[in-house]
Amino acid sequence: MQVDLETEGAGVEALPRFQRAAFHERRLKRWGIGLAGLAGVGLVLAFFVDLFAPQSLWPALLVNLAAALLVLVGGLQAAGWVSAWRAGVLRAPDVAPNPEPVVDEPLPDDGWYERLLDGISQRWSGLLAQIGAPTLWLGGWALLVLLVIEQAWNLSLSAAALGLAGNVGAVLALLLAFGLLVFERQLSQEHPGEWPEAEALAQLARVAIISLVLAALCLLFSSDTALWPVRLGVLIGVLPALVALEFLLRAVLSLFSPRRAQLEPRMLAHSVIADLLRWPPQPLLALQHELHNRFGIDLRQIWAFTYMRRAFLPVLLVVLGVGWLLTGLHEVSLQGRGIYERFGKPVAVFGPGLHAGLPWPLGRVLSVENGVVHELATSVGEAPTVVEPASAEGPPPLVANRLWDASHVNDKSQVIASGSADKQSFQIVNMDVRFVYRIGLSDQAALAATYNSADIPMLIRSTASRILVHDFASRTLDGLLGEDRTGLAEDIGRAVQADLEKLDSGVEILATVVEAIHPPAGAANAYHGVQAAQIGAQALISRERGAASEQTNQAQLQASIARDQAQASAHEVQATAQAADLRFSAEQKAYASAGQAFVLEQYLSQLSQGLRNAKLLVLDHRLGGANAPTLDLRTFTLPTEPSVPGNTAQPGAVH
Repeated sequence: MQVDLETEGAGVEALPRFQRAAFHERRLKRWGIGLAGLAGVGLVLAFFVDLFAPQSLWPALLVNLAAALLVLVGGLQAAGWVSAWRAGVLRAPDVAPNPEPVVDEPLPDDGWYERLLDGISQRWSGLLAQIGAPTLWLGGWALLVLLVIEQAWNLSLSAAALGLAGNVGAVLALLLAFGLLVFERQLSQEHPGEWPEAEALAQLARVAIISLVLAALCLLFSSDTALWPVRLGVLIGVLPALVALEFLLRAVLSLFSPRRAQLEPRMLAHSVIADLLRWPPQPLLALQHELHNRFGIDLRQIWAFTYMRRAFLPVLLVVLGVGWLLTGLHEVSLQGRGIYERFGKPVAVFGPGLHAGLPWPLGRVLSVENGVVHELATSVGEAPTVVEPASAEGPPPLVANRLWDASHVNDKSQVIASGSADKQSFQIVNMDVRFVYRIGLSDQAALAATYNSADIPMLIRSTASRILVHDFASRTLDGLLGEDRTGLAEDIGRAVQADLEKLDSGVEILATVVEAIHPPAGAANAYHGVQAAQIGAQALISRERGAASEQTNQAQLQASIARDQAQASAHEVQATAQAADLRFSAEQKAYASAGQAFVLEQYLSQLSQGLRNAKLLVLDHRLGGANAPTLDLRTFTLPTEPSVPGNTAQPGAVH
């Protein structure tokens, strides 16, 4: 019950809580300074560890423990304010219940600026005095706790073994928890009449003790394979964060409650959440006490609540039993399948819909994908980078960059064969190979994917890496960038699918996509230079070969023309000679058969040919001026000599 000095100021010396207020104040101050120092050391250590090992468990664990200690420090300071008020009342017993109001002397007439500053100062001083230092300090501690927990919150930490440092940290945490346990037991033994705030402080001490014990468990059981210690170490901060949030809410609500200097203050750092940390749990006990103290309502005297308390356990058991039986109903989505296990043995594969079976743990259903298609990059690690979708009007995403002079997220280095002249060597090439896969649609494939493969993406990635190493060892960079690339994806896909079927993984490779194959980014410019030199050399060789071929063709053409002309001339001369020979033979035969007539005929023929275009003038002495030219058309036989054989020639006949 609060003490009002206006009515009961004369009898406070007899109250035990006022008599021991000075002792409690000194004790709380020592504990508060010590725990605040430990919390500060923890925050400093967390800061430096985070600089060098940001993915370690230590920063989150140290920050959460420091936050739990700061919550207790805030409670100690809030209790210290109350003890200081009580001690101040005992140190000044002559304080008048109704002090005379202090009348401010009129200030000299200063300028308007000084009056404005003085007015602002008085208003702020009055506002801060009205809010009160306990409220401001409690809100500050709560905000600090929430801020540090938010900065250290990281549920993506990977499992890691802490070794000797973890064991030492666990021992120190248990020692500090033991010291706080002794402090909590001392507070719990305090009589409410001597120290009313002891129970609330004991509850806050339990928050720090539980946080320290959980932190020690995380440190002792940390390993490279266990992930739960890391998750638990991060989730420890939930408890002090909830208490700090409640403190902040109480500090804000205290602004609307009336405050008088003569009325004994109450401790603001009460926590309903911390009050639940008791055994056996009594969540409604605080509500019952508040209703009884404030309104005089005793819930224990109400029959309905008594009946509810008696029937609570049977009803709870019935509800739990029905809920346990309902665990035998399983709903399978349209995009999935379910493998039903009865006593740990798979007996059926459920399709989409509602199915009934034995309740858990006698029967359970394991979810399996049904036709869901995935894309897997062979070079992406366990924590792939989330790619934000690019807008249609914005710049292209970085993953669309296929230039050789830049390193890409999905590129993976691979050693391939190389040859220079008669020597064999190797080269390094960056590649981006992706697989489009799904779990087979058959029931056997679903069973194989569930029980034969613990991590399907990792299985595909490891199998593909082995296939790529074996396949790329027999290929060269020029071949990969040329005609070999067309069949590379099909060869890799068939090989990976064959290995997956051999392992009975239940995975079906739908497509293999070779996104990019190029030299490393550092050697891209050099490779471009080599390629340009090779292209220039090939172009020069081709140009010279073309010129040589052109000259050869021209020479062959000239030789062919000369040969054809020679052959034509030879054939022409030969034909002329043959014609002359034939004509000579014919004339010889004609002369043999015709004699002088043939000669005369030839003479006349040659003469007619020679005189065909000539202008002739015929002179005949037998023609006189009075005689006209006469053609003798008579036919007569010329006299022949008996000694000269010959044919009868007809005058005027042309042979």
